[in-house]
Amino acid sequence: MGHHVLLIEDEPNITEALRFLLNRDGFTVATHADGATALEAIDREAPDLIVLDVMLPNKNGFDILRDLRAETATQQLPVLMLTAKGQEKDRALAESFKVDKFMTKPFSNQEIVSTINDLLAR
Repeated sequence: MGHHVLLIEDEPNITEALRFLLNRDGFTVATHADGATALEAIDREAPDLIVLDVMLPNKNGFDILRDLRAETATQQLPVLMLTAKGQEKDRALAESFKVDKFMTKPFSNQEIVSTINDLLAR
């Protein structure tokens, strides 16, 4: 059985593309699209890794990441932030909240699968 990935992304096309890509590579993928209830989804799904968008409805990915790092149970949970917000200030903010990896959209399929495998191998 593959690793369990929770994809927190509100864009349906990206969600479906990533789900297909990760399922094909042996991952079990759950999805969630609302920032306000993302922490509940994380508790419910108990993922091995989170792929987190920044621009989400009701609560942004930076706030979600900050909340994850504030809780003992999720401090070490690998988080790949995948976003269209690729400015240096966005990267610096994500790093200040101890993101494991920051990637911008568009991304290559090979790069995202390789990055997820690397994060899970740590």
